[in-house]
Amino acid sequence: MSHPPYIRDSGPKHEGSAATSRYPMSRLAPVHDLVDAAREIQGADAVIGATTNAKLETIVTQIRALQDQARAVLTTARESALLHRAGCGFAKRVGATYHLYHRHDGDAYFSMLSPADWRGAPPHDFEGSYRLEPDMSWSRVDRLDAPSPQERFSVTALVAGLPTGSLEP
Repeated sequence: MSHPPYIRDSGPKHEGSAATSRYPMSRLAPVHDLVDAAREIQGADAVIGATTNAKLETIVTQIRALQDQARAVLTTARESALLHRAGCGFAKRVGATYHLYHRHDGDAYFSMLSPADWRGAPPHDFEGSYRLEPDMSWSRVDRLDAPSPQERFSVTALVAGLPTGSLEP
């Protein structure tokens, strides 16, 4: 049986309900063809690509924040280790403030006397005052108002959308 050229022959007639047909069953329904399917796949690929790129950018931001935190932790540990190696003729107490001086030969030592206690004329070069923390790190007294590395990381993490509580050391 021959069909007029404007009618498509798509194989055997569908015998079930219109809802189960793979093809439109109404003259008003759009025709589904390979071009439409390809266009849909292309649109899905574009959305998936954009979503994946956004997620990867977030991960890159988080990695950079973690790298910054790691650098800050290592720098603090290195500085604390050097300060613990400075000469000290007394037992150090947690929470106490000590004053670091350098002799002319380059040796560093802690003193309980501040430059003001020396009436502004200490016997050696004054380097700074430090407080011994409970974790055996040192905090420079003139920087106590500045945010700690953990506080700086928390701000960076909030900006990047990280949960701050789970990533702190």
